Amino acid sequence: MLQFKIIRSSVFLNQSGKKALYIIQAYNNFQKESINSTCSYFKECSVLVRSNPISEFYKYIKTPFLETFKLDYKIDLNNIPSNLRVYPTPIVYAPLKSQYKKLGEKHLKAVEKSINKNKIEFDLIHSHFTWSAGYTGAKLKEKYNIPFVVTGHGYDIYDLPFQDDEWKEKIEYVLNSADRIITVSNSNLSYIKKLNVKTPVHILPNGYRPDQFHPMDMEKCRNALGIPLNRKIIVAVGNLVEIKGHKYLIDAMSEVVKHRKDVLCFIVGGGEMKHKLKRQIKKTDLEDYVKLPGSKLHNEIPMWINACDIFVLPSLNEGNPTVMFECLGCGKPFIGTKVGGVPEIIVSDDYGLLVEPANSQKLAETILWGLDKTWDSTKIYAYSAQFTWEQIGKNIIDIYKILL
Repeated sequence: MLQFKIIRSSVFLNQSGKKALYIIQAYNNFQKESINSTCSYFKECSVLVRSNPISEFYKYIKTPFLETFKLDYKIDLNNIPSNLRVYPTPIVYAPLKSQYKKLGEKHLKAVEKSINKNKIEFDLIHSHFTWSAGYTGAKLKEKYNIPFVVTGHGYDIYDLPFQDDEWKEKIEYVLNSADRIITVSNSNLSYIKKLNVKTPVHILPNGYRPDQFHPMDMEKCRNALGIPLNRKIIVAVGNLVEIKGHKYLIDAMSEVVKHRKDVLCFIVGGGEMKHKLKRQIKKTDLEDYVKLPGSKLHNEIPMWINACDIFVLPSLNEGNPTVMFECLGCGKPFIGTKVGGVPEIIVSDDYGLLVEPANSQKLAETILWGLDKTWDSTKIYAYSAQFTWEQIGKNIIDIYKILL
């Protein structure tokens, strides 16, 4: 039985007298912060987190594939609102594509079991990701006849519904069942418009917490992390999965080190690509220039970002990456790819530089340019202020008020 140390926040602004049910994939990072930013509106908030007991074998067998699925990674109970409770909803399934389509009904049964067991009451349902949380929310709306909001974040909008007709039908059902759709970028909206969906859509980007992500002393951060002071530091943060494009960053580093030897790149994260990326680093003789420090808790990420000279996210596709806003909140320049909502945020070379995805040569050239460029961290930090979770939360609450 996992034991969590709970550190509660006593900040509590206003109550509507209503109760909310959130159905999500993980209570950490952007899903957690989005929920926390809206909890002040409700009397009670219940958060049901999809989990897979199979992933707990990671304790005994260190398989990178399972690392980001384990419960103590998916649920972060630090600094949670005092009116919020988190409940895992365990579902045993093989994490395979063939099993993923069947997950909707399994998720629904696990959620209903938790609702009954914990006597959860709710006046509004908000699901994060259209599948399988969105499907579960849609079915609960049918049963309880209460407002349902779904947030589509990325692959569940630009990928799943276009894989085949069955996926298209499933995702259209979820989106049309919702009273309101939230998605994180105009890029995502363009994909929704390709579907037969009539529900109103609100574009709200992800955000960051300025109490966590803010400029910090670079030297102190490097000393705390054991990072050398005499190197140009590049940091990337993200799960080690193919869509994040880390292999292109490693290829780019092969070119970068031909021009300067004072660079050191840290790719922070865990996941199924870990061993493959390690082999790539070794094969290209980059062991002195590229490091994989593993996955880190979200509250450790500000130190990593503040330790860097430039932040790089080489994704092949995105919704609107939270880590981009966190990077800007730390006053650091963002080097990324022209995917998803990224070009909607990095609108000036004052804030960062963008390249086409899967282009290692161009990425290398841009990294070299970014390392030589003089950045105005104060300007970057000032620009980030519009993307705080507090501001995003107010916009989400406005949607709740319409429905309630």
